[in-house]
Amino acid sequence: MEGSKRDEIQIGMTVMIVQKQDQRSGQLTEGVVKKILTNSKNHPHGIKVMLEDGIVGRVKTIVH
Repeated sequence: MEGSKRDEIQIGMTVMIVQKQDQRSGQLTEGVVKKILTNSKNHPHGIKVMLEDGIVGRVKTIVH
């Protein structure tokens, strides 16, 4: 699953995100969603979230 639609992402879900500094390399970070930061329904680069450990990035895939 992709992370470009806000209604597909819920707090407590495990996701793979790309952090701002990793956008060129495409390195993904796995974590659990603590807060959804994007207000719009869709975002072409992924919905921005904060993980439980405070890392912020855009959702690339939803694990479960």
